[in-house]
Amino acid sequence: MKLNEYRKKRHFDATPEPRGASDIREKEKGSLIYVVQKHLASHLHYDFRLEWRGVLLSWAVPKGPSLDPAVKRLAMQTEDHPIEYSGFEGVIPAGQYGAGVVMLWDRGTWQPESADVDASLQKGEIKFVLHGTKLQGSWVLVRTRGFGKNPLRSAWLLI
Repeated sequence: MKLNEYRKKRHFDATPEPRGASDIREKEKGSLIYVVQKHLASHLHYDFRLEWRGVLLSWAVPKGPSLDPAVKRLAMQTEDHPIEYSGFEGVIPAGQYGAGVVMLWDRGTWQPESADVDASLQKGEIKFVLHGTKLQGSWVLVRTRGFGKNPLRSAWLLI
C-alpha cells in the first residue's frame, strides 16, 4: 500500500498528524492539489507535495522553492503522504519522526504538462503548472543520480 512507509514512521497516538484514509481513492475528475509546508524540524526546510493517485507525492526542499527560474533547488524525495496532510499545520512532538513545527506556506492546484504522469515520474522529469497563492506558472522536477538506489531518498531538482 502507498502509505505503509508513512505510517511505519509515525505513532499516531503521540502525533497530531493525520493517519489518512484506510482506502486510497483517486479523484475521478477535477483539479489536483499541491501544498508547500514550511517545516522547522532538525533543520528548516519546505515540504513540496503534489496530489497523484490518491496520495501526496512528497519532496523535502531544504532552501524552499525559488521564484527565479535560473535557480535550481535540491528536492529530496520522501515517502508519500495522505491527502489529509494537505491541510495539516501543527507541532509534531519531540521524539516523533519529523518533530517540530509544520505550517502551510502555499497551496493551490497543479496541472501536469504530460497526460502520462506515471511515465514522467518513471523517466525522472515531470513538468507541471502551479496555480497557487505564492507559486504560479511552469515548474519541473528532474531526478538526479542522487544517493544510491533507494527510491525514497532520490534527489531531484525543483526548477
